[in-house]
Formats: sequence, structure tokens, C-alpha cells
Amino acid sequence: MDTDRQAIIAFLETVHPYDSLPRDELTDVASSFRRMEFRPEALIYVYQTPLGGLYLIKQGAVEITDGNGGLVSLLGPRNSFGERGLLRDGLAATQARATAQTVCLVLPTPTFKRLIETYPAFERFFNRKRGEKVSTDIATQKVADLIARKPLSCAPGTPAIEAARMMRDAHVSSLGVVEGDEKLLGIVTQRDLSNKILADGQPPQTPVAAVMTPDPISLPPTALGSDILHIMLEKRIGHLPITEAGRFVGMITQTDLTRFQAVSSAVLIRDVVSAETLDEMTAVTARIPQLLLQLVGAHHAHDVVTRLITDIADAVTRRLLVMAERELGPPPVPYLWLACGSQGRQEQTGVSDQDNCIIVDDRATPEDMAFFRALAKIVCDGLNACGYVYCPGDMMATAERWCQPLKVWRGYFHDWIDTPNPEAQMLASVMFDLRPIGGNGADLFAALQEETLRLASHSPIFISNMLANSLKHTPPLGLLRGFATIRSGEHRNHIDLKMNGVVPVIDLARVYALKGRLGLANTRARLKAAEEAGVISANDARDLIEAYDLIAATRLENQVTLIKLGRAPDNFLAPSDMSDFERSHLRDAFVVVRTMQSAVGHSKAVVT
Repeated sequence: MDTDRQAIIAFLETVHPYDSLPRDELTDVASSFRRMEFRPEALIYVYQTPLGGLYLIKQGAVEITDGNGGLVSLLGPRNSFGERGLLRDGLAATQARATAQTVCLVLPTPTFKRLIETYPAFERFFNRKRGEKVSTDIATQKVADLIARKPLSCAPGTPAIEAARMMRDAHVSSLGVVEGDEKLLGIVTQRDLSNKILADGQPPQTPVAAVMTPDPISLPPTALGSDILHIMLEKRIGHLPITEAGRFVGMITQTDLTRFQAVSSAVLIRDVVSAETLDEMTAVTARIPQLLLQLVGAHHAHDVVTRLITDIADAVTRRLLVMAERELGPPPVPYLWLACGSQGRQEQTGVSDQDNCIIVDDRATPEDMAFFRALAKIVCDGLNACGYVYCPGDMMATAERWCQPLKVWRGYFHDWIDTPNPEAQMLASVMFDLRPIGGNGADLFAALQEETLRLASHSPIFISNMLANSLKHTPPLGLLRGFATIRSGEHRNHIDLKMNGVVPVIDLARVYALKGRLGLANTRARLKAAEEAGVISANDARDLIEAYDLIAATRLENQVTLIKLGRAPDNFLAPSDMSDFERSHLRDAFVVVRTMQSAVGHSKAVVT
């Protein structure tokens, strides 16, 4: 059951507005869902009958019709339905029917209504008017629209221990301190309780008035998001109370701003999954550069930005699969569409080609394979039209080599491990970053991955060759604390932040994952897991993660600079465009990576 709950949590993290919930709340909500399966043509509910809750499609397709049988909408994964009736009288305002084998997660009505009452993001999402424009620019949003939840407060005489319990139970990091008619006197945060009570050995019964920040800076609900950003940056604060005529009406935190930015990516995903034509989808993906500007401009961590950008690519891929199956018919046998490369690692930036493949059930006939080759062409052509250009190395599902039954894939990985020649090293480096995206063959990859990791970890020769492969790309370090820039061509006097920046870390993390039999694909997650598994030391992991963070963030910032200049984003940076401070820190990060490569090179020599 815990595995099921974790799967639901992972799914909800990709669905708005659930992705805006605090982690503890998300876990509780995931536990309250019940799973329901429907066969094709099965009625899910009938018009004007009592609803059992809010329906969320996990897989499959649902047709919504009105009381007269008129088509209202065709829904797919991550779409919700039933909210109109729940928000009225509890009776279905439409009729819902499965048009394919469908799995729905049903959120009980009381939980749905509690979320509506507690989290403005839920109320806004499910009460939004048809055709309402949703702004993705936080700077122009009214503060009232950014408040994540209703205000939580305590009296000035409240014991610190009681305030701590209130924060814990409500999953928040601060409280307003009020008196009388909610007049704001100050705020108290978890940091206040930690630094001024726990660290100083003060009694837990100390009143919050003794440790709160009195008369804090505040904003009215009519202020703009830009006001919040400016104050938080200038004053170096993470909690900003919102007051109206002196009354405490809400709290904005840095976490709230991050969640709001996630809504922006969710808006694009919503538009993708509702697109009915390829032209509609390309219009959505054309907005990705603006989203990148917004996310990087709001100083989000690079791994948050790339995850959100990748989520859009995943949604585009799944929508194209739906369109392809609509054109070709249902798949004859189970299959799985997988992404590799940056999409597989959930690390896409503003520059992304496509790397993908298909694993087909072993029962497939030659005629069945013809179906999947046709499906691959529709999807890969669609991805290219949406800006995810064809892979220069043809590592796509359209290549017959990368659209094969499971037994062939098993043979591929066995051969790469048993005969690790240069081509095998290159292919393994790409294909060990596989991540399932769509299809109906969820079981086709898990066993293959587990078996492959086991074989790889037990092959010193293969690991040694992968170690050698991880040393092919080196940081651009020059003499005398300078950079080794490109000497000629279009990018003369630039450094490549992809091939000589993030790729060396990506390659190292992949090797650590192979050595530790870690099934993760994301680079940062691999490094953390490698530390926990004892594959690398805690100090090495910390240094390498910090170096990777700086290099990856610099890469994104450079892409944003190019977008602002009206140019297509790329991975090439001129060190001369950086300040001395920035160059120094970037070089230090490259030194850390090179040092880790040297350590790996030494271990390779020992293994050899």
C-alpha cells in the first residue's frame, strides 16, 4: 500500500493544483484517494446522480456529455472532472463515460471541499471561468492572488512550544502574532523558535512576544507581486505578512512564490493536454522561452527550472501518443515510450533535441511492429514541429534499432555490458538514462532496468570502460586561472557549458549510479543517492553537487540572456561577458569537477 501511495504522490506532483500543496498535505491527500478502473464504454456516472468525489484521470480517456447527450469534452490523463456538481448540489452536472481502459483516482467530497476552503490555488483552479486569462507573470499578479492559504496566527502570550505545534500541525513555517481584531503585532518563524528558544536554552513556555519580529514590513492585498520580490530581495526576508487596515489577512513566503511559478508550467501543460491539433500544441511550446525567463528570473534552483521545462516535454509526448493512437487505432500489444538524454534525466533547458525509444511486448508480430513504426513517426515528427528537433545521431524511436521488443532490448544491454567497445560505451551512456513517458506497458521497463543494473555493477570491465567514457569531456580549464576557450569558428572565445560544463558531471553521476545499482536518472538525485549508498563520500558529494549547481545555473542564466537579446538560446558563454567574481566562482566549480575526474581516473587505473 505504501508503494501505491508513493506512486500516487509522484503522479500528483505533476498535476496542478496538487503540485502547489505542502509536502505533508500532499501525502495526506494521496492517502485519501481511491482507485477505480473502468472498461471501454463503461459509464462512470450518470447525469443528475450523486457524486462520490472528484475524479482525476490517471490513465485512459473519458468522454463528458451534457444532460442532452451533447459532447462537452474529451479528457485524458491529469484531467479532473465532476467538480461542477460537487461545487453545486453534489449531483452530477454531466455524464461521464470511459472511451478506453481507464484508471481514475477519486478524491472524497469532504477532502475536496476542505482543500477548496484552505488553499486559494484550489479555489481559483476549480472555480475558474471558461476563457479566463491566466497570467504567468508573478510581477503583475495582485498579492491577494498569491496568498497560498488562509492566515494562521496566535496571541502574543502563546507559549513558544504551542506555536511550534501549530506550525507543525498546519505544515507552515511562520505565524502572525495578533491581538484584538486580528491586529498584527509581529511574526514568529521556525527560525525564531530554533535560534532564540532552542539554541539559547530558553524555556519552551516563553511567550512568542519575546522572540517575534515586531512591527514587520507588510503589504496590502492590492500590492503587486513585484513589490513582494523587491522587498524579499532587498531585506533578505522569506516571510512577508499581508495586512489590510492593520488586520492580518495572510502570509506570503518564498515557497509560495515558487509554487506560483509552478502554476505557470501547469498552465502550459493544461493547454498541451487540451490541444486538439499539432498547430495548437506548437503555439503552446512557443511560450517555453518566456517561461524559462520567468523561472530563472525568479531565482529558482536550476533543477526546479529544468524539471518544470521537462514536464512540458513529457506532456507534449503523451499528447502526441494520444493523437497517434487516435489516428492508428489502439496498440496491438502493450508498449512503452521512453525518453533518454536530458528529457530522460528531467534536465531539459531552452535547448533540447529529442532522444527516445519504444519497448514493445515480446508477443508482437511483424505486423504489430509496423504499427509502432508508424506511431513513432507521428510522435517524433510532432515533437520536431514543437521545437524538440530530431536527434542528430538518430537516437529516436523512428530508427528501427530503437523500436524493438523487450527481448531485443535485453540483448542490447547484455551485449553492451559484455562487450564494452567504444560504440557500446556511447550507447550505454545514453540508454542508461531511460525514463518511461507513455504507453500501456508499465511493466516492460522495471525488470529490464533491475537486471541491467545488476549485471553492470558486477562487471568490473564494463564499469572501467564507463569510467573512461566519463573522462572524455573535461572542464575548460586553462593556464594561469583562465579558461580554455574555443579557438575558432562561430563560438570562438566561448566555452561550451554543456559538453565541457554539465556533461562531465552527468557522466560521473551515471557511473556512480551504475556502481551503486541506483535506478535514478536525474543527475542531482544520482549524486545524492550515491552519497547515501556510500559510493562517494559526503564531502565529495557536497562539493560536486555545489559545483554542478553553479555550472547548471550559469548555463540557464546565459540562455535567458540570449533570449532577452532576441537570440536563440544555446550553451556557449563568453567568459569576457562575466564579472571577475563570476569567472572566479565558475572556474572554482570546474576545478572541483576536474578533481573528481582525476579521482575517477585513478580508480580506473586501480581497477584496470
